[in-house]
Amino acid sequence: MNFFRGVMGGQPAGPQPTGAETIHKLCDRVASSTLLEDRRDAVRALKSLSKKYRLEVGTQAMDHLVHILQTDRSDSEILGYALDTLYNIICNDEEEEQDENAQKQEEDLGVLFTDKFLADSENVTLLLTLLEEFDFHVRWPGVKLLTALLKNQCNQVQGVILVSPMGVSRLMDLLADSREVIRNDGLLLLQQLTKGNAAIQKIVAFENAFERLLDIITEEGSSDGGIVVEDCLLLLVNLLKNNSSNQNFFKEGSYIQRMKPWFEVGDDNSGWSAQKVTNLHLMLQLVRVMVSPVNSPGATSSCQKSMYQCGLLQQLCTILMATGVPADILTETINTVSEVIRGSQINQDYFASVNAPSNPPRPAIVVLLMSMVNERQPFVLRCAVLYCFQCFLYKNQKGQGEIVATLLPSTIDANSISAGQLLCGGLFSADSLSNWCAAVALAHALQDNLTQKEQLLRVQLATSLGKPPVSLLQQCTNILSQGDKINRRGSKVQTRVGLLMLLCTWISNCPIAVTHFLHNQENVPFLTGQISENLGEDERLVQGLCALLLGICIYYNDNSLENYTKEKLKQLIEKRIGKENFVEKLGFVTKHELYSRAAQKPQPVFPSPEQMLFDHEFTKLVKELEGVITKAVHKTSEEEKKEEEVKKTLEQHDSIVIQYKDLIRDQDTQIQELREQVSTLSLNSEQMHNQITQQQSQIQQHKDQYNILKKKNHHLMLLNYCFWSDSHVEAMSFLVSCPTSLSPRSLLPLQEECRGLREGHAGLEQQLASAQSTVAIEQTEKTKLQQEVQESKKEQDDLLMLLADQDQKILNLKQRLRDLGETIEDEDELDARDQFGEDDDEDDEEEEDEENND
Repeated sequence: MNFFRGVMGGQPAGPQPTGAETIHKLCDRVASSTLLEDRRDAVRALKSLSKKYRLEVGTQAMDHLVHILQTDRSDSEILGYALDTLYNIICNDEEEEQDENAQKQEEDLGVLFTDKFLADSENVTLLLTLLEEFDFHVRWPGVKLLTALLKNQCNQVQGVILVSPMGVSRLMDLLADSREVIRNDGLLLLQQLTKGNAAIQKIVAFENAFERLLDIITEEGSSDGGIVVEDCLLLLVNLLKNNSSNQNFFKEGSYIQRMKPWFEVGDDNSGWSAQKVTNLHLMLQLVRVMVSPVNSPGATSSCQKSMYQCGLLQQLCTILMATGVPADILTETINTVSEVIRGSQINQDYFASVNAPSNPPRPAIVVLLMSMVNERQPFVLRCAVLYCFQCFLYKNQKGQGEIVATLLPSTIDANSISAGQLLCGGLFSADSLSNWCAAVALAHALQDNLTQKEQLLRVQLATSLGKPPVSLLQQCTNILSQGDKINRRGSKVQTRVGLLMLLCTWISNCPIAVTHFLHNQENVPFLTGQISENLGEDERLVQGLCALLLGICIYYNDNSLENYTKEKLKQLIEKRIGKENFVEKLGFVTKHELYSRAAQKPQPVFPSPEQMLFDHEFTKLVKELEGVITKAVHKTSEEEKKEEEVKKTLEQHDSIVIQYKDLIRDQDTQIQELREQVSTLSLNSEQMHNQITQQQSQIQQHKDQYNILKKKNHHLMLLNYCFWSDSHVEAMSFLVSCPTSLSPRSLLPLQEECRGLREGHAGLEQQLASAQSTVAIEQTEKTKLQQEVQESKKEQDDLLMLLADQDQKILNLKQRLRDLGETIEDEDELDARDQFGEDDDEDDEEEEDEENND
């Protein structure tokens, strides 16, 4: 024991041993001591030295410490010291501030000792077994050690736990521990365990993780809770993000409904703590995980529907319009509402009905757009509003029509600010970011909507006093093409890119808009001039977009303008630009570094306003049109004529085929209806046949009862006659033998008995008459039913004749389709023949049954 006193605090005389020597002696004592107390003191000494002499303890003592864990399972104290020591040498101390080199060395040591510990996978299994110990001094350091191992070598530890029997279940039990420090560190452990491993995420979810985590969040105060709520939310995000199975399990378990109370905010939203902001931010992130555009459309739609039905969307819109909400929470709420309504008609309709609590009330869309075109608002907030507007219009033709309608002359209200007026104001303001956002927003109001593209051509703008109004399309092209009107606004690349994207979206797939654009004599010369010039790197994107716009004018040209037909525009390109040069400039768009970034996801996320150049939906349009425009430019007039002729022929052929298909579809419907009628009549016939069989059975029963009653009645009559005869003879004999003893009073009993016999005979006669009447009625009903069966059979025969006629017509039509070159399957004909054959066989069987019954 003197040795340990020296290590732990004593100052023996003579030269002091070095740290490495002391650790070596302690390791020898751990390995050789037979007394548990000596080993425990040695391990405790190693623990005290493990932080200062991390390298020495880790190098010399790890194997001894693991051996202690294997052999001294009965002593929780020595187990706790060993686990703490292992944790100190494996874990990187994140609390102390160190320079980069020292921090790098610490991390390298942590990875080195982690690899040494994991060299034997049984060590992890041993650690999982120790976590079943309820003793605090064993369980808590065990949780911390396993967490450190996961941080340093996550994939390797995950693999061992995954194949370990009940490995994940043991870790899930930590959430049920009544000691908060173990439960909370268990949350951190599960966070590390579930990172990037879908299999473990599924197991954790099916171990009732959602229920437990939501309960803890509620117990800790939801958004007003502390760091534990944050840890629970981080774990939930790990379990749900990019895991469709867990997302479906979360939705089917009705856990979305339990998220609604998280977003209940009061009227006074001032003074939010930093922790509450963090918690609410994670809660919003969790909602977005469930409705992310990267999820499958079906799963997203189902979650959106649930969020509307449980009132979660309504609660988010309340936060959206509330006052005093911190700016970052407001921004994230806008992004969350965006994805909850994206592509969901019912949610988009609800959002359109939300009003801000102002006087007078204004639509939420208008209030948000006011922020988007206000250059004083934070950049991230303006991006969020743009995303919200895009999501509102995504696959929402009704909403697109409502936005465009606010720009039309017949619907403009001079007393209120509309969405259309805000977009026009932003489109032509002095702020280039407002120009870009308004142009992209307006382009989304036209996306895949030919009707609104044509309607927007009607929009007229007042330019200056005393001058006639010009169309919106004309004003956009004027800013691009007329040098005296470009000034500092049009000279900015961001403004011109926004306007070019709007114009490309507007006139694509809309020949009328193309004609309007080409009608302005200055537009084509401007575009060809821009494309042919050799400009700097910044202007290359503008050149590429001008080439795209000119290509759209060729591809969607209906040749209604004599000076700007497809052929003349291609000749102009070949003369002024050159076809190869034109295609090269067109390729500048997709080769731009910001193009691929915008193509990745719908949300507009940019590091700075200057990099806000491409819109996600526009990148889809470029991808769709680049190839067809290149082909259209290279085609000769003869090839185009041939292509037009082939296209017309195909359209005619398709029209004929469609007509025949419609005719066949109608006849198939009629045949199906006739088959249903035949099936119904067959069923009715079968029911009638069953009724006749039952009636015949009842008639036979009544006949049998009648015969029995008839026999009984005849027997009774014979008995009565015999009885009367015997009585009469006996009475006469008695009267003869005793003439003096009989009197009228003595004959009364005999008279009463005779009267009773007569009444009984009368009753039997009544029963017989009733039975005969019943038989007659049944016979009448049988005759009537037989007549109905005959009529049903006649109707069936008529329907079968109709079906045969229809079948012959279909065969003729299919033969005509074959003559036209269409491939027609013959399965329907075989099915029809088989059906008719089965019906005939059933009719023959029914007729044979009728004859047998008769």
